[in-house]
Amino acid sequence: MPQAEIRAFFDEPTFTFTYLVVDPATKKAAIIDPVLDYDPGGGVADSRSIDAILAEAEAAGLSVEWVLETHAHADHLSAAPVVKAKTGARIGIGAHITRVQEIFRPVFLAEDVAPDGRDFDALFADGARIPLGELTFEVLYTPGHTPACVSYKIGDAVFVGDTIFMPDYGTARADFPGGDAGALYHSIRRLLALPPETRLFMCHDYKPAGRDVYLWETTVAEERAKNVQIGDGVSEAEFVASRRARDKALAAPRLLLPSIQVNIRAGRFPPPGPDGIRRLLIPVKFRGDAAPGA
Repeated sequence: MPQAEIRAFFDEPTFTFTYLVVDPATKKAAIIDPVLDYDPGGGVADSRSIDAILAEAEAAGLSVEWVLETHAHADHLSAAPVVKAKTGARIGIGAHITRVQEIFRPVFLAEDVAPDGRDFDALFADGARIPLGELTFEVLYTPGHTPACVSYKIGDAVFVGDTIFMPDYGTARADFPGGDAGALYHSIRRLLALPPETRLFMCHDYKPAGRDVYLWETTVAEERAKNVQIGDGVSEAEFVASRRARDKALAAPRLLLPSIQVNIRAGRFPPPGPDGIRRLLIPVKFRGDAAPGA
């Protein structure tokens, strides 16, 4: 059976892998989870990382037809609109993105966001099939990290988003609004029920202590045997208890607030104000003795 060619690109500032997936017979391609460079200190967005991927695709004579998002990321801004503008590719995401939009639209006063997914070109239900030349992606609904997470299976490869990490790191957090550790457990078990030789491609790697290189590919067999949080024999109750305890100790992702605002809009920034400047909102919480105006 023909297999897709897969090229991984690592963005170290956000620890994110972007994938260029190619049907070698037709040179049709998809880009999964593209990253927009963003400096939160200066409020500067830049497309240099995705431009490099697009340059490689052009040099290889590829036709990029899809941008596939595994979910609305909380740790990096999506470069999907850059890909769409430069290639005409369609932007697709799991159909439950509407739930994420409903949650965050009022938080960020995002009145321009219609919570029906219309910012995206395609919404994928569980089991949906996405053509890529002579190959086909199958969409697997894998919620838990967020209520809208999906994985994309093509041949013997699955792009798992933030559902699971390399075996020596474990699994995704489940404490974002709409997240659910129990749902995450069942999503991971669904992935680990695939044939043992199935290749799993990570969205992130954080290079845990004792490992000197970043890694992005493992197998179902390796995850089942070695995953430090949810290998074979770990019950749902055990996983949920340990996952919740770990999540309580985690800090918010550095780019959480800008990422969510942009990514629920399919990578689009909020509309400009009367002066032509686009602005991202920063909701503030007061703790302890802090008070407004202090």
